[in-house]
Amino acid sequence: MSRFTYKIKDTEGKTVDGIIEANSLKQAQNLLHERGYFIIRLKEKQQGYFKAAAGSGVSFQDLVHITRQLSTMITAGLTLDESLLILLQQIKKPKLIVLLRKIEEEVKSGKSFALALEKYPRVFPPVYLALVRAGEASGKLDTILARLSENLEKSRDFRNKIKGAMIYPAIVVSGMVVVTFIVMTVVVPRLTSLYSEFDIELPLPTRILIGISSLLVNSWYLFVLSAVLLFITFFYMRRSKYGQFIISTVVLMIPIFGPIIRQSTLVEITKTLALLIDGGVPILTSLEIAQNTTGNVIYRDAFMEAARKVEKGFPLSDPLLENKMMPTILGQMVAVGEHTGQLGDALNKLSVYFETEADSAVRTLTTMIEPLIMIVLGLGVGFLVMAVLLPIYSLTSKF
Repeated sequence: MSRFTYKIKDTEGKTVDGIIEANSLKQAQNLLHERGYFIIRLKEKQQGYFKAAAGSGVSFQDLVHITRQLSTMITAGLTLDESLLILLQQIKKPKLIVLLRKIEEEVKSGKSFALALEKYPRVFPPVYLALVRAGEASGKLDTILARLSENLEKSRDFRNKIKGAMIYPAIVVSGMVVVTFIVMTVVVPRLTSLYSEFDIELPLPTRILIGISSLLVNSWYLFVLSAVLLFITFFYMRRSKYGQFIISTVVLMIPIFGPIIRQSTLVEITKTLALLIDGGVPILTSLEIAQNTTGNVIYRDAFMEAARKVEKGFPLSDPLLENKMMPTILGQMVAVGEHTGQLGDALNKLSVYFETEADSAVRTLTTMIEPLIMIVLGLGVGFLVMAVLLPIYSLTSKF
């Protein structure tokens, strides 16, 4: 069962925000309409693989670990009860022990594994629950857990790869910002007081440098105010559909970083779809779950529209081929998978293809970032040296 955030007008005309649990977006809409509410906004709380355990005290790495351990033990022939007991003895993290003990008690009392997991939506995302449910229904929980653990591990490795590529430029840029701030607020004001003692006309680079420094020193509150306003604007934009669309569009247009984000999004969606379809989850349910593995509203809306078309009887490839934001290969491969009856296999191959493209974009980033940083540093240092030395040269030429 998924959780949906809503903003509605109640029977008295008051605007109310809240959360409702339902199996699908349509069911959540029906539940709210049955209560006589007018829906202003309704969307599923984002719980992709990377966000599933946030704020729960159980990390994504913990989720990967317990899934792999359970898969190994159940495949070896142990029952679910026995596997959970052995896992409890191996785990050292207190919060994870409490969670697993509660799940083990639920399973021992006769509840299904899926029902026991549903009580912890902050740990187990919808895709996880859907697959466990399908695995129990088909009697192939061991196979499903094995496939799920493999995909979780691949997602973890891919996330670490992307994160690793971003750490170096983030550290360098942060260092550049700190050094520039110190130079502008400490070093340049002292030079300004020195130059003011001499009756000379300062060169243009020096005047620009002093102007920027004076702005930072004397009007620092404007920068703080601008940062606060920017944060507030971004916060409210994230809460509106149009604002989310603008942010998603801008993010995808960022040079170098845009392609990485685009390919990463497609990797996550296609991998999730392949996992769900191969696991026996109905395609409409799979599309509803997969579209919520990304926070990018452009791709989320595209797959939402695809789900509507599929519900009307169209093949999945049609809306994907029609959407200009989707790469042509996505619609073509899905069409091949539908014609051959191997849609899950086609989506798996697509996820590998997009992951390769993302790796290529990351390599391009790491290749370009060092010379780019060196050029920026060179220009900055050159401008600083010129702004500092030109007045000294003017002074010495007078004597």
